[in-house]
Formats: sequence, C-alpha cells, structure tokens
Amino acid sequence: MMKSLLLTALMAASAHSAEKPNVLFIAVDDLKPMLGCYGDPVIKTPQIDRLASQGTTFLNAHCQQAVCGPSRASLLTGLRPDTTKVWDLKTRLRDMIPEVVTLPQHFKDHGYTSIGLGKTFDPRSVDGMMKNDPASWSRPYVKTSENPESQMGFVDPEFVARAQAAKKENRGNWDKMKQALGGMPAVEIDQDVSDTAYDDGIYAEKAVELIAELSKDEKPFLLAVGFKKPHLPFVAPKKYADLYLGDDIRLAEFQKMPEGAPQVHFQDSWELKNGSYAGYKEYQGKELPEADQRQLVHGYMACVSYIDAQVGKLLDALDEQGIADNTIVVFWGDHGWHLGDHGMWCKHTNYEQATRVPMIIARRAKGGKGAKTMSPVEFVDIFPTLCDLAGIPKLKELEGVSLTPVLDDSKAKVKDYAVSQYPRGGGGKELMGYTLRDGRYRYIRWITKGDPSDMKFEEFYDYETDPLEKRSLIDDPAVADEVKRFRAATDQFLNS
Repeated sequence: MMKSLLLTALMAASAHSAEKPNVLFIAVDDLKPMLGCYGDPVIKTPQIDRLASQGTTFLNAHCQQAVCGPSRASLLTGLRPDTTKVWDLKTRLRDMIPEVVTLPQHFKDHGYTSIGLGKTFDPRSVDGMMKNDPASWSRPYVKTSENPESQMGFVDPEFVARAQAAKKENRGNWDKMKQALGGMPAVEIDQDVSDTAYDDGIYAEKAVELIAELSKDEKPFLLAVGFKKPHLPFVAPKKYADLYLGDDIRLAEFQKMPEGAPQVHFQDSWELKNGSYAGYKEYQGKELPEADQRQLVHGYMACVSYIDAQVGKLLDALDEQGIADNTIVVFWGDHGWHLGDHGMWCKHTNYEQATRVPMIIARRAKGGKGAKTMSPVEFVDIFPTLCDLAGIPKLKELEGVSLTPVLDDSKAKVKDYAVSQYPRGGGGKELMGYTLRDGRYRYIRWITKGDPSDMKFEEFYDYETDPLEKRSLIDDPAVADEVKRFRAATDQFLNS
C-alpha cells in the first residue's frame, strides 16, 4: 500500500513537471558573441558550445541599448527603453512604471518558484543588489558570500594588502579607496586559484545547490543566474589565461571611426579611462599602446573561458538531477563590447560590436538541436517566447514577439529588423540614436531626444561588403534604395 501511494505521488509529480518546463535563465555581463558556436576560431568555450548543440543559436540577436541597466530592464520587462524610461544607470524602473510586471514576476504569478542570484537586474535600476526587486522573486534574492581573502574582487596578495590599508584609512568608502589606490587593476589573470576565489565561481556553486533543491519540488522553477564577468575588471583564475598563447591575442583589425560617421557617435572608452582603473586615465583622447591592448584582450578572453566553465557546471547539474529534458535554458549576454575596434573599448554605441549579443535558447527534448539562425531578433522577444514555451499567457503590453516559429524552423523570420538605441549629448541638447539591423545592413539615425522630426545625422553600413564598418554609405547611390527602405521603417518605428 505504502509503495503504491509513493508511486502515485511520484507519477503525479512527474506529470506536473512535464506540464510546465523549468527555466534556467543565464545572464552574462558584457559578453559579446566571442564564442566557438558563433564561429570564433580561437576562443575556448566548450560548455556554451555544448548548450548551442542542444538548441538554437541566434546569430543576429541585438540588445535594446548597449549598457547594463537599460538593457536588462528592457529584457526583463519585454519593453523598450523609451517605454521603461531607463536610459541610464541611475533611473529606477519602478519609479518610472510602478506596476510593471517583470518576466520572473509573471512566472511566479503563474505557479513557478522564481529565484535569482548574481547579477540579473542591474541593481542601480531597481533597489540595489541586496533586494533586486522583491516583487520578481518567490523568496528573497539569494545572497552569496565573497571569498574572505579577496579585496575589491581581487586576490593578488600585494594588491589585497594595499586595498586593506586603503579600506581602513577611508572607512570602506569605495570611491575614496579607489582614489587612494590610484585606481584598480584592469586585469588580474595571473593568480593560480580555484574558481571560487572569484564571485562567479561562488555563484555557480550556489546555483548547483539550488538546482538540486528545486528539482525535488513539485512546482516548476525559473532560476535566474547572473554572472559578472567578463565585465571590467577582467579577473579569472590563471588556468583560463593559460589557454591562450601570444598568437591567440588578436587586436582589432580596424581601429578608426568609420569614414563619414558623426563624431558624436564616438565614445572615448569612458568606462575604462574614467580613473577607476590604474594607468588608463592618462590615455583619454589617445589610443592605447599595443601592450595594454593585448593585456585587455587576453583578460577578456580568460574571463570568457572562466564563465564558460561555470555554465558547464549548471548544465551538469541539470543532467545529474535528471531534469535537463524538461528545462528550457536561455543564455544571453546583456550587450556586446568594443575590444579596440573603432579605437573604442567597452560598449555605449549603436555599432555592431556593441549591440550584437550572444543568445541561445535550448529545449533539449524538442527540435532545433544545433540550429543557427540569422533571423533578426531582439531582447524584448525573450519574454513572450518564454511565455509560449511555458504555456502561460502573454502580457498584452509586451513589445516583442514570440520566437517560437524560429525555434521550430531556423529559416523562419518573425520581424524584418532588430532595433537598438543609445543617447548622446550634443549641441546643448541630448540626442538619441536609433539603429535598425536586418540580415545585411545597419541604418542609424540621430535625432533630438523626443523629437523624431528633428534629425541630426544618419549612418548606413553594409556588412556583406564592409564587415568592419569602415565607411558609412548613407550618401552612396549604390545603396540608395536600401537607405530609402530603412528610412521608411525608422519613420514608422519612431512614430508608432
């Protein structure tokens, strides 16, 4: 009798689980599509490539705005930045839209256990790292401890000693500490330490524990795991840096602004050169020496491989708990990153290296394994897609479209363009640049913010003939018909 009851309970739980798939939602900070599954011949990313082999890789995916706060606020609400009003790193989402329903909140409201850890929202866009928008989660946002031997995220003993002294002297004031230290190192990849010496290894370890716990629950779960690297500073255990030899460190081939591009589009690597990182402020308005460029590229690559290993731990945990076939895995980097191209580092532009993002959706028990698609897609499409895949209703206010047709057929297309935007100051007025990207071209229009009729500049690029964006073709008669098409589409978008 007891065995019969136990079997019945297990069957009921199994049936419930089969009705609603789990969701593993993996966010990676500042990760561009520098991955093996995106065709990079040097980078070592076997675990993310493994995930790609189980699902669909979106080769032409784009964020809504190439900076953490606006990008994540947009993705997690399914609303564009002009709707969220989050265009910077200080505006709080719920100050603009108090009743907004976020993606994890919507799943929570429809029977899911919704849990987050690491960096999901940018904490500056909600209510800080400690809370991370309580309405979104079924339980308080998961806290993870830091390596007690680290200081400011670094473990190099010499720097740790200096940082401890600066911390004591400045009573823990972060900005004063950085000033006293002359800035932090931009790269630390020479320490022979374990993965858990740095935060992302700790996040992965905690996520594995949560997967084991949640797999035993009758309710389906949405687990959001946000990794912090390869955001600056580039810190990773030495073993990941050792994957790359000197010839593997490739500098950007084209390091000038495009011919015909407006100067307002240039950004002088603000995040790197603002004084936070030692030795870079002196290069404001100047190109970085080749040695510094190589160190930065090496650091970025090491961090990518470090995060790849953490992703592998999560995939292994799904397998070990026997829930991989009933778990949708969504993997995304919140925006791209300039690695010296156009003479720029970091993000903050409407160019390809900033807006294009890695995005993989895997449903291992379904079709589409190893598929790749060039269909233009956007981050606002993730929310409605997951609703369809989980069988829960879509919110009527969502501004993206479901990608299920593309998941079922990689040759399908659900929209003609992906749209991104980025603001700039100029002429005493703030500008907003909008860019539309299809399978071949990119059109950029700069307007006075909030006034679509006041156009200031245009740019146009053909990635088939000019993949490095060397020249804006906006006045080239050879593409006049294409420019006309993009102008009309932009008019429609801005006035809709």
